[in-house]
Amino acid sequence: MLRYATDWLGVYREQVNALNVYPVPDGDTGTNMHLTMQSVRRELDTADDSSMASVARAISYGALLGARGNSGVILSQLLKGFADTVREASAVDAEVLRRALRAAQKTGYGAVMKPVEGTILTVARGIADGAALPADTADMVLEHALFEGQRLLDQTPEMLPALKQAGVIDSGGQGYLYIVQGMLAALRGDALPEAPEVTAYAQQQFETEEFGFCTEFLLSEATKPVEEIRELVGPFGDSLLVVGAEGYVKGHIHTNEPDQLLAAVGRYGKMLKTKVEDMSEQHTEILGMAGAAARAEEELPASGLVAVANGYGLVKQFRALGARVVSGGQTANPSVQDIVDAVRSVSAAKVIILPNNKNVQMAAEKAMELMEGRAVVIPTKTMGQGLGAALAFVPDRDAAALQEEMTAAAHAVTTLEITRASRTTSVDTRDGRTLNIAEGDVIGLQDDELMQAGGSPEDSVLELMNRGYQGQEIVTIFGGPQKTEEDLSALAARIRREFQMVEVETHPGGPDLYDYLVTLE
Repeated sequence: MLRYATDWLGVYREQVNALNVYPVPDGDTGTNMHLTMQSVRRELDTADDSSMASVARAISYGALLGARGNSGVILSQLLKGFADTVREASAVDAEVLRRALRAAQKTGYGAVMKPVEGTILTVARGIADGAALPADTADMVLEHALFEGQRLLDQTPEMLPALKQAGVIDSGGQGYLYIVQGMLAALRGDALPEAPEVTAYAQQQFETEEFGFCTEFLLSEATKPVEEIRELVGPFGDSLLVVGAEGYVKGHIHTNEPDQLLAAVGRYGKMLKTKVEDMSEQHTEILGMAGAAARAEEELPASGLVAVANGYGLVKQFRALGARVVSGGQTANPSVQDIVDAVRSVSAAKVIILPNNKNVQMAAEKAMELMEGRAVVIPTKTMGQGLGAALAFVPDRDAAALQEEMTAAAHAVTTLEITRASRTTSVDTRDGRTLNIAEGDVIGLQDDELMQAGGSPEDSVLELMNRGYQGQEIVTIFGGPQKTEEDLSALAARIRREFQMVEVETHPGGPDLYDYLVTLE
Protein backbone atom coordinates (compact mmCIF):
# COMPACT_ATOMS: atom_id res chain seq x y z
CA MET A 1 0.00 0.00 0.00
CA LEU A 2 2.75 2.45 0.92
CA ARG A 3 4.83 1.59 -2.13
CA TYR A 4 1.90 2.35 -4.42
CA ALA A 5 0.99 5.45 -2.42
CA THR A 6 4.50 6.77 -3.17
CA ASP A 7 3.88 6.48 -6.91
CA TRP A 8 0.36 7.91 -6.54
CA LEU A 9 1.67 11.00 -4.74
CA GLY A 10 4.40 11.31 -7.38
CA VAL A 11 1.71 11.77 -10.04
CA TYR A 12 0.33 14.78 -8.17
CA ARG A 13 3.63 16.17 -6.82
CA GLU A 14 3.72 19.30 -8.95
CA GLN A 15 0.04 20.01 -8.31
CA VAL A 16 0.69 19.91 -4.55
CA ASN A 17 3.72 22.19 -5.03
CA ALA A 18 1.49 24.68 -6.83
CA LEU A 19 -0.83 24.93 -3.80
CA ASN A 20 1.93 25.63 -1.27
CA VAL A 21 1.56 29.01 0.46
CA TYR A 22 1.80 28.09 4.17
CA PRO A 23 3.91 28.60 6.24
CA VAL A 24 5.85 30.23 3.36
CA PRO A 25 5.13 30.18 -0.39
CA ASP A 26 8.27 28.28 -1.39
CA GLY A 27 6.53 25.72 -3.59
CA ASP A 28 8.11 22.49 -2.39
CA THR A 29 5.50 20.69 -0.25
CA GLY A 30 4.73 18.04 -2.87
CA THR A 31 8.41 17.44 -3.56
CA ASN A 32 9.26 17.17 0.14
CA MET A 33 6.43 14.74 0.90
CA HIS A 34 7.30 12.62 -2.14
CA LEU A 35 10.98 12.46 -1.14
CA THR A 36 9.93 11.38 2.34
CA MET A 37 7.80 8.56 0.88
CA GLN A 38 10.64 7.54 -1.46
CA SER A 39 12.88 7.13 1.57
CA VAL A 40 10.27 4.84 3.14
CA ARG A 41 10.21 2.77 -0.04
CA ARG A 42 14.01 2.44 -0.05
CA GLU A 43 13.91 1.06 3.50
CA LEU A 44 11.10 -1.32 2.54
CA ASP A 45 13.35 -2.65 -0.23
CA THR A 46 15.68 -4.13 2.40
CA ALA A 47 13.06 -5.07 5.02
CA ASP A 48 11.96 -8.63 5.76
CA ASP A 49 8.47 -8.42 4.26
CA SER A 50 7.40 -11.58 6.08
CA SER A 51 7.83 -9.74 9.41
CA MET A 52 5.42 -6.95 10.37
CA ALA A 53 7.97 -5.66 12.91
CA SER A 54 10.59 -5.34 10.15
CA VAL A 55 8.14 -3.58 7.83
CA ALA A 56 7.03 -1.22 10.62
CA ARG A 57 10.63 -0.32 11.43
CA ALA A 58 11.33 0.38 7.76
CA ILE A 59 8.33 2.74 7.62
CA SER A 60 9.30 4.65 10.76
CA TYR A 61 13.06 4.70 10.12
CA GLY A 62 12.77 5.50 6.41
CA ALA A 63 10.32 8.34 7.02
CA LEU A 64 12.54 9.96 9.65
CA LEU A 65 15.75 9.67 7.62
CA GLY A 66 14.10 10.98 4.47
CA ALA A 67 11.85 13.65 6.00
CA ARG A 68 12.17 16.90 4.05
CA GLY A 69 10.63 20.23 4.94
CA ASN A 70 7.91 21.06 7.43
CA SER A 71 5.40 18.82 5.65
CA GLY A 72 7.86 15.92 5.35
CA VAL A 73 8.76 15.96 9.04
CA ILE A 74 5.09 16.00 10.06
CA LEU A 75 4.41 13.21 7.55
CA SER A 76 7.24 11.20 9.14
CA GLN A 77 5.45 11.45 12.49
CA LEU A 78 2.11 10.44 10.98
CA LEU A 79 3.86 7.38 9.54
CA LYS A 80 5.61 6.70 12.86
CA GLY A 81 2.25 6.56 14.67
CA PHE A 82 0.89 4.29 11.95
CA ALA A 83 3.94 1.99 12.11
CA ASP A 84 3.96 1.78 15.91
CA THR A 85 0.38 0.48 15.77
CA VAL A 86 0.81 -2.16 13.07
CA ARG A 87 4.15 -3.34 14.51
CA GLU A 88 2.53 -5.94 16.79
CA ALA A 89 -0.16 -7.06 14.32
CA SER A 90 0.05 -10.22 12.24
CA ALA A 91 -1.98 -8.56 9.47
CA VAL A 92 -3.70 -5.23 8.83
CA ASP A 93 -7.45 -5.71 8.89
CA ALA A 94 -10.15 -3.06 9.21
CA GLU A 95 -9.72 -2.68 12.98
CA VAL A 96 -5.92 -2.44 12.89
CA LEU A 97 -6.09 0.09 10.04
CA ARG A 98 -8.64 2.14 11.98
CA ARG A 99 -6.39 2.26 15.06
CA ALA A 100 -3.27 2.97 12.98
CA LEU A 101 -4.81 6.03 11.31
CA ARG A 102 -5.94 7.34 14.71
CA ALA A 103 -2.44 6.80 16.12
CA ALA A 104 -0.99 8.62 13.10
CA GLN A 105 -3.14 11.65 13.87
CA LYS A 106 -2.17 11.67 17.57
CA THR A 107 1.55 11.32 16.87
CA GLY A 108 1.40 14.07 14.24
CA TYR A 109 -0.29 16.52 16.61
CA GLY A 110 2.08 15.53 19.42
CA ALA A 111 5.15 16.38 17.35
CA VAL A 112 4.17 20.03 16.83
CA MET A 113 4.69 22.46 19.71
CA LYS A 114 1.89 24.76 18.54
CA PRO A 115 -0.47 22.82 16.25
CA VAL A 116 -2.17 24.98 13.62
CA GLU A 117 -5.57 24.03 12.22
CA GLY A 118 -6.08 24.26 8.48
CA THR A 119 -2.96 22.22 7.81
CA ILE A 120 -2.02 18.58 7.21
CA LEU A 121 -2.84 17.96 10.88
CA THR A 122 -6.48 18.90 10.31
CA VAL A 123 -6.73 16.51 7.38
CA ALA A 124 -5.08 13.77 9.45
CA ARG A 125 -7.78 14.31 12.05
CA GLY A 126 -10.48 14.06 9.39
CA ILE A 127 -8.97 10.84 8.04
CA ALA A 128 -8.84 9.34 11.54
CA ASP A 129 -12.45 10.39 12.26
CA GLY A 130 -13.64 8.91 8.97
CA ALA A 131 -11.77 5.68 9.62
CA ALA A 132 -13.61 5.33 12.93
CA LEU A 133 -16.98 4.97 11.19
CA PRO A 134 -18.47 1.45 10.99
CA ALA A 135 -16.82 -0.62 8.24
CA ASP A 136 -16.11 -4.32 7.82
CA THR A 137 -13.16 -4.21 5.40
CA ALA A 138 -9.93 -2.26 5.06
CA ASP A 139 -10.97 -0.67 1.77
CA MET A 140 -14.24 0.56 3.33
CA VAL A 141 -12.24 2.07 6.22
CA LEU A 142 -10.12 3.99 3.70
CA GLU A 143 -13.21 5.10 1.76
CA HIS A 144 -14.74 6.62 4.90
CA ALA A 145 -11.37 8.12 5.85
CA LEU A 146 -10.99 9.81 2.46
CA PHE A 147 -14.50 11.23 2.52
CA GLU A 148 -14.03 12.89 5.91
CA GLY A 149 -10.47 13.94 5.11
CA GLN A 150 -11.66 15.64 1.92
CA ARG A 151 -14.46 17.37 3.83
CA LEU A 152 -11.99 18.95 6.26
CA LEU A 153 -9.48 19.71 3.50
CA ASP A 154 -12.17 21.74 1.72
CA GLN A 155 -12.62 23.75 4.93
CA THR A 156 -8.95 24.64 5.39
CA PRO A 157 -9.24 28.06 3.65
CA GLU A 158 -11.69 29.11 6.38
CA MET A 159 -9.16 28.09 9.05
CA LEU A 160 -6.00 29.72 7.68
CA PRO A 161 -6.02 33.32 6.33
CA ALA A 162 -3.04 32.64 4.01
CA LEU A 163 -5.03 29.92 2.24
CA LYS A 164 -8.11 32.09 1.91
CA GLN A 165 -6.04 34.96 0.54
CA ALA A 166 -4.53 32.68 -2.12
CA GLY A 167 -7.82 30.87 -2.81
CA VAL A 168 -6.36 27.40 -2.27
CA ILE A 169 -6.72 24.42 0.04
CA ASP A 170 -3.78 23.35 2.21
CA SER A 171 -1.00 21.69 0.19
CA GLY A 172 0.23 19.37 2.95
CA GLY A 173 -3.31 18.18 3.66
CA GLN A 174 -3.83 17.52 -0.06
CA GLY A 175 -0.57 15.57 -0.18
CA TYR A 176 -1.59 13.38 2.76
CA LEU A 177 -4.97 12.76 1.15
CA TYR A 178 -3.22 11.60 -2.05
CA ILE A 179 -1.13 9.15 0.02
CA VAL A 180 -4.27 7.61 1.52
CA GLN A 181 -5.86 7.55 -1.97
CA GLY A 182 -2.83 5.61 -3.18
CA MET A 183 -3.20 3.12 -0.33
CA LEU A 184 -6.81 2.49 -1.33
CA ALA A 185 -5.86 2.25 -5.02
CA ALA A 186 -3.32 -0.43 -4.11
CA LEU A 187 -6.00 -2.52 -2.40
CA ARG A 188 -8.35 -2.16 -5.37
CA GLY A 189 -5.76 -2.61 -8.09
CA ASP A 190 -6.49 0.79 -9.65
CA ALA A 191 -4.11 2.03 -12.35
CA LEU A 192 -2.07 5.19 -11.80
CA PRO A 193 -3.81 8.27 -13.24
CA GLU A 194 -2.23 10.72 -15.65
CA ALA A 195 -0.47 13.68 -14.01
CA PRO A 196 -2.69 16.79 -14.10
CA GLU A 197 -1.38 19.76 -16.04
CA VAL A 198 -0.33 22.59 -13.74
CA THR A 199 -0.99 25.99 -15.28
CA ALA A 200 -1.04 28.28 -12.23
CA TYR A 201 0.92 28.53 -8.99
CA ALA A 202 -0.56 30.04 -5.84
CA GLN A 203 2.88 31.52 -5.05
CA GLN A 204 2.42 34.03 -7.89
CA GLN A 205 0.10 36.07 -5.66
CA PHE A 206 2.82 36.77 -3.10
CA GLU A 207 5.47 39.43 -3.48
CA THR A 208 9.12 38.42 -3.03
CA GLU A 209 9.95 38.79 0.65
CA GLU A 210 12.65 37.79 3.10
CA PHE A 211 11.50 34.39 4.35
CA GLY A 212 14.75 33.20 5.95
CA PHE A 213 16.28 29.73 5.71
CA CYS A 214 14.46 26.41 5.99
CA THR A 215 17.02 24.50 8.06
CA GLU A 216 17.05 20.77 8.78
CA PHE A 217 19.39 18.37 10.52
CA LEU A 218 19.62 14.65 11.25
CA LEU A 219 21.58 13.73 14.36
CA SER A 220 22.70 10.30 15.57
CA GLU A 221 24.34 9.30 18.84
CA ALA A 222 22.67 12.28 20.54
CA THR A 223 24.03 13.08 24.00
CA LYS A 224 20.88 14.96 25.01
CA PRO A 225 17.21 13.92 24.89
CA VAL A 226 14.93 15.19 22.13
CA GLU A 227 13.19 17.59 24.51
CA GLU A 228 16.44 19.36 25.42
CA ILE A 229 17.55 19.64 21.79
CA ARG A 230 14.12 21.11 20.98
CA GLU A 231 14.63 23.75 23.71
CA LEU A 232 18.13 24.49 22.36
CA VAL A 233 16.82 25.02 18.82
CA GLY A 234 13.67 26.97 19.77
CA PRO A 235 15.20 30.47 20.14
CA PHE A 236 16.67 30.35 16.63
CA GLY A 237 13.36 30.77 14.77
CA ASP A 238 9.87 29.39 14.12
CA SER A 239 8.05 26.50 12.37
CA LEU A 240 9.97 24.32 14.80
CA LEU A 241 9.86 20.51 14.70
CA VAL A 242 12.33 18.33 16.58
CA VAL A 243 11.42 14.64 16.69
CA GLY A 244 13.11 11.32 17.36
CA ALA A 245 12.79 7.69 16.33
CA GLU A 246 14.99 4.60 16.04
CA GLY A 247 17.87 6.34 17.84
CA TYR A 248 17.92 9.46 15.62
CA VAL A 249 16.88 13.09 16.12
CA LYS A 250 15.43 15.04 13.20
CA GLY A 251 15.02 18.82 13.34
CA HIS A 252 13.34 21.43 11.16
CA ILE A 253 13.16 25.20 11.74
CA HIS A 254 12.85 28.45 9.80
CA THR A 255 15.71 30.71 10.88
CA ASN A 256 17.98 33.54 9.78
CA GLU A 257 20.99 31.94 11.50
CA PRO A 258 21.39 28.46 9.96
CA ASP A 259 25.15 28.15 10.43
CA GLN A 260 25.03 29.13 14.13
CA LEU A 261 22.12 26.76 14.72
CA LEU A 262 23.83 23.78 13.10
CA ALA A 263 27.08 24.45 14.95
CA ALA A 264 25.15 24.55 18.26
CA VAL A 265 23.27 21.31 17.58
CA GLY A 266 26.38 19.56 16.28
CA ARG A 267 27.95 19.63 19.74
CA TYR A 268 25.40 17.09 20.97
CA GLY A 269 25.79 14.19 18.54
CA LYS A 270 27.01 13.07 15.13
CA MET A 271 25.60 15.27 12.37
CA LEU A 272 24.62 12.90 9.55
CA LYS A 273 22.70 15.18 7.25
CA THR A 274 21.74 18.84 6.93
CA LYS A 275 19.69 20.86 4.46
CA VAL A 276 19.45 24.64 4.34
CA GLU A 277 17.27 26.30 1.71
CA ASP A 278 16.98 30.05 1.21
CA MET A 279 13.19 30.31 1.10
CA SER A 280 13.31 33.71 -0.60
CA GLU A 281 15.30 32.19 -3.47
CA GLN A 282 12.98 29.17 -3.56
CA HIS A 283 10.03 31.56 -3.87
CA THR A 284 11.72 33.43 -6.71
CA GLU A 285 12.58 30.14 -8.43
CA ILE A 286 9.04 28.79 -8.23
CA LEU A 287 7.78 32.07 -9.73
CA GLY A 288 10.23 31.52 -12.58
CA MET A 289 8.83 28.03 -13.12
CA ALA A 290 5.31 29.41 -12.98
CA GLY A 291 6.16 31.84 -15.77
CA ALA A 292 7.73 29.19 -17.98
CA ALA A 293 4.47 28.34 -19.74
CA ALA A 294 3.73 32.00 -20.36
CA ARG A 295 7.17 32.41 -21.94
CA ALA A 296 6.78 29.34 -24.14
CA GLU A 297 5.72 31.39 -27.14
CA GLU A 298 8.47 33.97 -26.62
CA GLU A 299 12.03 33.66 -27.89
CA LEU A 300 13.88 31.40 -25.45
CA PRO A 301 17.43 31.99 -24.19
CA ALA A 302 19.93 29.85 -26.05
CA SER A 303 21.12 28.02 -22.94
CA GLY A 304 19.99 27.12 -19.44
CA LEU A 305 21.89 25.55 -16.57
CA VAL A 306 21.08 22.75 -14.07
CA ALA A 307 23.56 21.91 -11.30
CA VAL A 308 23.53 19.21 -8.63
CA ALA A 309 24.63 20.68 -5.31
CA ASN A 310 24.48 20.13 -1.56
CA GLY A 311 25.06 22.68 1.22
CA TYR A 312 23.21 25.97 1.29
CA GLY A 313 26.32 28.08 0.67
CA LEU A 314 27.11 26.16 -2.50
CA VAL A 315 23.46 26.12 -3.59
CA LYS A 316 23.36 29.91 -3.20
CA GLN A 317 26.48 30.29 -5.36
CA PHE A 318 25.10 28.11 -8.14
CA ARG A 319 21.78 29.94 -8.13
CA ALA A 320 23.60 33.30 -8.28
CA LEU A 321 25.34 32.01 -11.42
CA GLY A 322 22.01 31.24 -13.08
CA ALA A 323 21.58 27.54 -12.32
CA ARG A 324 18.46 25.61 -11.40
CA VAL A 325 19.72 23.46 -8.51
CA VAL A 326 18.95 19.77 -7.93
CA SER A 327 19.60 18.75 -4.34
CA GLY A 328 22.23 16.04 -4.11
CA GLY A 329 25.87 15.11 -3.69
CA GLN A 330 28.03 12.56 -1.91
CA THR A 331 25.82 9.81 -0.34
CA ALA A 332 22.68 11.66 -1.51
CA ASN A 333 22.51 11.12 -5.25
CA PRO A 334 19.47 12.53 -7.07
CA SER A 335 17.40 10.31 -9.32
CA VAL A 336 17.23 10.53 -13.10
CA GLN A 337 13.68 11.86 -12.71
CA ASP A 338 14.87 14.64 -10.37
CA ILE A 339 17.31 15.85 -13.03
CA VAL A 340 14.77 15.50 -15.86
CA ASP A 341 12.22 17.54 -13.88
CA ALA A 342 14.80 20.29 -13.32
CA VAL A 343 15.73 20.41 -17.01
CA ARG A 344 12.05 20.64 -17.99
CA SER A 345 11.55 23.54 -15.59
CA VAL A 346 14.22 25.66 -17.31
CA SER A 347 13.08 27.95 -20.13
CA ALA A 348 15.90 27.61 -22.66
CA ALA A 349 16.52 26.07 -26.05
CA LYS A 350 19.10 23.69 -24.59
CA VAL A 351 20.11 22.97 -20.97
CA ILE A 352 23.61 22.22 -19.67
CA ILE A 353 23.75 19.74 -16.76
CA LEU A 354 26.56 19.81 -14.17
CA PRO A 355 26.51 16.56 -12.10
CA ASN A 356 29.38 17.73 -9.83
CA ASN A 357 29.99 14.18 -8.56
CA LYS A 358 31.23 11.09 -10.38
CA ASN A 359 28.39 9.05 -8.83
CA VAL A 360 25.80 11.43 -10.31
CA GLN A 361 27.25 11.47 -13.83
CA MET A 362 25.43 8.33 -15.00
CA ALA A 363 22.06 9.68 -13.84
CA ALA A 364 22.81 12.99 -15.57
CA GLU A 365 23.67 11.23 -18.83
CA LYS A 366 20.50 9.14 -18.65
CA ALA A 367 18.48 12.31 -18.09
CA MET A 368 20.19 13.83 -21.13
CA GLU A 369 19.10 10.83 -23.23
CA LEU A 370 15.50 11.16 -22.04
CA MET A 371 15.47 14.84 -23.00
CA GLU A 372 16.14 13.83 -26.63
CA GLY A 373 18.61 16.50 -27.65
CA ARG A 374 17.46 19.27 -25.32
CA ALA A 375 20.28 18.76 -22.79
CA VAL A 376 24.04 18.22 -22.67
CA VAL A 377 26.23 17.06 -19.77
CA ILE A 378 29.58 18.52 -18.74
CA PRO A 379 31.10 15.71 -16.61
CA THR A 380 32.14 17.74 -13.57
CA LYS A 381 33.19 15.39 -10.76
CA THR A 382 33.46 17.89 -7.86
CA MET A 383 31.48 20.89 -6.64
CA GLY A 384 34.57 23.02 -7.29
CA GLN A 385 34.68 21.98 -10.93
CA GLY A 386 30.97 22.73 -11.15
CA LEU A 387 31.48 26.24 -9.80
CA GLY A 388 34.29 26.82 -12.27
CA ALA A 389 32.08 25.70 -15.16
CA ALA A 390 29.14 27.79 -13.94
CA LEU A 391 31.32 30.91 -13.84
CA ALA A 392 31.79 30.52 -17.61
CA PHE A 393 28.05 30.07 -18.30
CA VAL A 394 26.43 32.72 -20.54
CA PRO A 395 22.69 32.15 -21.21
CA ASP A 396 22.69 34.01 -24.53
CA ARG A 397 25.32 31.73 -26.06
CA ASP A 398 24.67 28.40 -27.72
CA ALA A 399 25.20 25.37 -25.46
CA ALA A 400 27.43 23.63 -27.98
CA ALA A 401 29.76 26.64 -28.08
CA LEU A 402 29.71 26.96 -24.29
CA GLN A 403 30.47 23.31 -23.67
CA GLU A 404 34.16 23.50 -24.55
CA GLU A 405 34.74 26.73 -22.60
CA MET A 406 32.86 25.52 -19.52
CA THR A 407 34.75 22.21 -19.57
CA ALA A 408 38.07 24.07 -19.67
CA ALA A 409 36.93 26.36 -16.85
CA ALA A 410 35.96 23.33 -14.76
CA HIS A 411 39.38 21.73 -15.20
CA ALA A 412 41.10 24.98 -14.19
CA VAL A 413 39.73 24.67 -10.64
CA THR A 414 41.41 22.53 -7.98
CA THR A 415 39.00 21.19 -5.35
CA LEU A 416 40.05 20.22 -1.83
CA GLU A 417 37.57 18.26 0.29
CA ILE A 418 38.01 17.57 4.01
CA THR A 419 35.86 14.85 5.53
CA ARG A 420 36.12 11.80 7.85
CA ALA A 421 37.03 8.20 7.07
CA SER A 422 34.07 5.82 7.20
CA ARG A 423 36.29 2.75 7.77
CA THR A 424 39.83 1.66 8.64
CA THR A 425 41.96 1.10 5.56
CA SER A 426 45.29 1.64 3.84
CA VAL A 427 45.54 3.66 0.60
CA ASP A 428 48.37 4.29 -1.86
CA THR A 429 48.37 7.87 -3.15
CA ARG A 430 49.16 8.88 -6.71
CA ASP A 431 52.52 10.36 -5.59
CA GLY A 432 53.68 7.02 -4.14
CA ARG A 433 52.87 7.43 -0.44
CA THR A 434 50.89 4.95 1.68
CA LEU A 435 48.27 6.36 4.04
CA ASN A 436 47.19 4.23 7.01
CA ILE A 437 43.73 5.44 7.97
CA ALA A 438 41.56 4.63 10.99
CA GLU A 439 37.78 4.98 11.01
CA GLY A 440 36.88 8.55 11.98
CA ASP A 441 40.22 10.06 10.92
CA VAL A 442 40.26 13.36 9.07
CA ILE A 443 41.00 12.73 5.40
CA GLY A 444 41.72 15.16 2.59
CA LEU A 445 40.91 14.73 -1.09
CA GLN A 446 42.32 16.73 -3.99
CA ASP A 447 40.13 16.60 -7.09
CA ASP A 448 38.36 13.54 -5.70
CA GLU A 449 41.58 11.61 -4.98
CA LEU A 450 42.63 10.77 -1.42
CA MET A 451 45.89 12.60 -0.66
CA GLN A 452 46.05 13.21 3.12
CA ALA A 453 45.01 11.66 6.43
CA GLY A 454 45.22 12.54 10.11
CA GLY A 455 45.50 15.74 12.12
CA SER A 456 42.85 18.44 12.36
CA PRO A 457 40.59 19.51 9.48
CA GLU A 458 42.44 22.81 9.34
CA ASP A 459 45.84 21.06 9.20
CA SER A 460 44.45 18.93 6.36
CA VAL A 461 43.54 22.03 4.32
CA LEU A 462 47.03 23.50 4.74
CA GLU A 463 48.76 20.22 3.86
CA LEU A 464 46.64 19.82 0.73
CA MET A 465 47.32 23.41 -0.29
CA ASN A 466 51.06 22.87 0.09
CA ARG A 467 50.75 19.87 -2.24
CA GLY A 468 48.25 21.34 -4.72
CA TYR A 469 49.06 25.07 -4.88
CA GLN A 470 50.38 26.08 -8.29
CA GLY A 471 50.14 29.84 -8.23
CA GLN A 472 46.33 30.10 -8.06
CA GLU A 473 45.05 33.54 -7.08
CA ILE A 474 41.72 32.90 -5.31
CA VAL A 475 41.01 30.48 -2.45
CA THR A 476 37.33 30.00 -1.55
CA ILE A 477 36.46 28.12 1.64
CA PHE A 478 33.02 26.62 2.36
CA GLY A 479 32.63 25.55 5.98
CA GLY A 480 30.63 22.41 6.76
CA PRO A 481 27.56 22.28 9.00
CA GLN A 482 29.53 22.15 12.26
CA LYS A 483 31.99 24.92 11.43
CA THR A 484 31.42 28.40 12.89
CA GLU A 485 32.32 31.82 11.48
CA GLU A 486 35.22 31.85 13.94
CA ASP A 487 36.51 28.56 12.52
CA LEU A 488 36.36 29.96 8.98
CA SER A 489 38.08 33.20 9.95
CA ALA A 490 40.88 31.37 11.76
CA LEU A 491 41.50 29.06 8.79
CA ALA A 492 41.50 31.99 6.36
CA ALA A 493 44.09 33.77 8.54
CA ARG A 494 46.37 30.69 8.50
CA ILE A 495 46.14 30.49 4.70
CA ARG A 496 46.93 34.20 4.28
CA ARG A 497 50.02 33.84 6.48
CA GLU A 498 51.39 30.91 4.47
CA PHE A 499 50.23 32.01 1.00
CA GLN A 500 50.54 35.76 1.05
CA MET A 501 49.70 36.34 -2.62
CA VAL A 502 46.24 34.74 -2.58
CA GLU A 503 42.84 36.28 -2.01
CA VAL A 504 40.77 34.24 0.48
CA GLU A 505 36.95 34.16 0.60
CA THR A 506 34.90 32.29 3.20
CA HIS A 507 31.29 31.07 3.14
CA PRO A 508 29.17 29.01 5.53
CA GLY A 509 27.00 26.24 4.09
CA GLY A 510 29.43 23.64 2.76
CA PRO A 511 28.32 20.09 1.90
CA ASP A 512 26.96 17.62 4.46
CA LEU A 513 29.55 15.28 6.00
CA TYR A 514 32.41 17.66 5.12
CA ASP A 515 34.43 19.91 7.42
CA TYR A 516 35.56 22.08 4.53
CA LEU A 517 35.32 22.32 0.76
CA VAL A 518 38.02 24.58 -0.70
CA THR A 519 38.49 25.71 -4.29
CA LEU A 520 41.70 27.09 -5.81
CA GLU A 521 41.26 29.24 -8.92
